[in-house]
Amino acid sequence: MARPVIALIDDESDLVAMSRACLEREGFSVREALDAGAGRAVLRSEPVDLVVLDLGLPDGNGLDLLRGVRHADGPPVIIVTGRGEETDRVLGLELGADDYLVKPFSQRELAARIRAVLRRTAAGPGAGRAAGPGPVRRLGELTVDTGARQVRAPCGPIAFTPREYALVEFLSTAPGQAFSAAQLLDRVWDRDGWQTPATVAEHVYRVRRKLSAAGVRTPRITTVRGFGYRLDNAAQAP
Repeated sequence: MARPVIALIDDESDLVAMSRACLEREGFSVREALDAGAGRAVLRSEPVDLVVLDLGLPDGNGLDLLRGVRHADGPPVIIVTGRGEETDRVLGLELGADDYLVKPFSQRELAARIRAVLRRTAAGPGAGRAAGPGPVRRLGELTVDTGARQVRAPCGPIAFTPREYALVEFLSTAPGQAFSAAQLLDRVWDRDGWQTPATVAEHVYRVRRKLSAAGVRTPRITTVRGFGYRLDNAAQAP
């Protein structure tokens, strides 16, 4: 089985060297870049399975590179930030980053986060990919195409981030069934360690906002007070 290819884009050469040594011991193949320009060159030169991206690069904001990766429907991304960069971290997640790490971090944690993201995106060792197209679910005004990993409204596809899509896709498996925030963290986020129920609430808020902008009235995510959320085909207040 081919070794997953990881692109490390960070301007701290010592950290990159340590991360590369650890990840190669863990069974990954690593490509490294010390600035945004070199990072773009790496991503153009060959397919990679995951990007570890520092937001503070010497020749440009890593968020710009993240926008390019996500615009091209590229590989999953783990962003790396300093402790004082909360605003950039939140924006990175909104732009579609799959996870984040705050410096300093342990190399074992980096490897664990990479494996968890690859599992979620069905790109990691042993995860495998579907042999054929996934099922298409039609719920109210929405079509959830699990093969294309896309949610479509009557006006066209909705631009969900990977995690927002995963939330909608999971809820669509059991319309009308209520799930607690803890259950959603287990099933959608794999309980990577840093998420809280507030993470679920923020993603539900963003999904609702995008559904409303697309003119979708049903289905909608309903809040089950004191418990969690469910996907309802009846139009009702959250």
